[in-house]
Amino acid sequence: MGLTLTEAADQIRELVSDLDRAPRVTVEQLRLWETGGHQPLRSTVLVLAAFYGCSPGDLGLDDTEAVAGAVLRAGSRHGHRAEVTPMSAIGERIPTAAEHLSHRVDAARRAVDRTLASATVNSSQLDHIDEMVLWASQEYISTPPAPMLTRLLDLLAEVEELAASRQPAAVQVRLSELTAMLSTLIADALMKLGDLPRSRSWYATARTAADDSGNSELRARVRAQAAMLPFYYGPIANAVNLCREARVISRSRASVSATHAFAAAAEARALAKLGATEEAEAALRYAAKVFEQFGGDVADDAFAFPERRFLLYKSGTLTALGHTREARQVQEEALVLYRDTTGIDPALLRLEAAICYARDRSPDEACQLAGATFLRMDPAHRTPIVEERAREVVQVLPSVIRTGRAARELLEIIELPPGRM
Repeated sequence: MGLTLTEAADQIRELVSDLDRAPRVTVEQLRLWETGGHQPLRSTVLVLAAFYGCSPGDLGLDDTEAVAGAVLRAGSRHGHRAEVTPMSAIGERIPTAAEHLSHRVDAARRAVDRTLASATVNSSQLDHIDEMVLWASQEYISTPPAPMLTRLLDLLAEVEELAASRQPAAVQVRLSELTAMLSTLIADALMKLGDLPRSRSWYATARTAADDSGNSELRARVRAQAAMLPFYYGPIANAVNLCREARVISRSRASVSATHAFAAAAEARALAKLGATEEAEAALRYAAKVFEQFGGDVADDAFAFPERRFLLYKSGTLTALGHTREARQVQEEALVLYRDTTGIDPALLRLEAAICYARDRSPDEACQLAGATFLRMDPAHRTPIVEERAREVVQVLPSVIRTGRAARELLEIIELPPGRM
């Protein structure tokens, strides 16, 4: 029943408080009964059975001696029927079947109430953790992944310490949501740092936590975010599948869902990189329609999907499809909305612009823009993702130009250690 010895003794005494000759129940006496050190009186056996909602036999006590809880009096040796004296005559009485069931109902309710009241997290603690996770998701936009990783792990340790104890359902759900959010950011930071096995494992943890929360928007968001790993490092088909799974989960709220718009835009970009032109164009049209209905987020954190991020994914799709003129317009529009301190996104947009120049056979302009973008970045943000995007500028150039001066200078810039830039 989840009781301590003290709680059980107190409640048993309360149960028999209206009896004239109630059994003496103390913590030590109860302990001796439980361990077999003492044997309870026959009259006490019924009290224990009634309290625990079971038979004396279930307690390991001899229910043949206490079965009726009564004293049989022989009426006459001349064949008179024996009479039963109720236990109330000696200070106790037999609980009726209805009373026995009522006690079990009350005991079960008390046990559930104690479990529900056993939360170790109060509203102030939860509000504090909420604020810290929101702050972390806002800082994540501009903070380099390495130092951010330490902050996220510290925060996650706090959440897991609270989640280690059983909490009421509403609190447990919120802790699972916070775990999913922090795990997703940790996975993304590891991906940016090029630690792919650990990133993959953390994305799996994030999916488990999101599924445990039952929050469909979060379940979809984790999957759409996890698609970034195969998008950058392959296989790209896995990125498409994750985005489609996210769209299915979030489709019931498509017109108001930031995640549905994000998943659709990410799917379009992955399809374009995969070379599925018609599917990518159809997905981009759908993403634009959903985003227009959704209207974009006004929030500014890692889980928001404002207009600038939609334009980033649109730029990636158009660039991969070779629609360079339209892509350049989108890139310019997006860069107006970005601050230079907003992480790597502005750099990715400029590198995509450089790829467009390379596709349009402007190698000098392409390499100069990519090199300048790379040099302007905070060294802590020059992660493998950025390096690979910069190398793509050279790969897009016609083969006869890849060994030219402009291309060689760009590759030298990418290879330089951060301290020499």
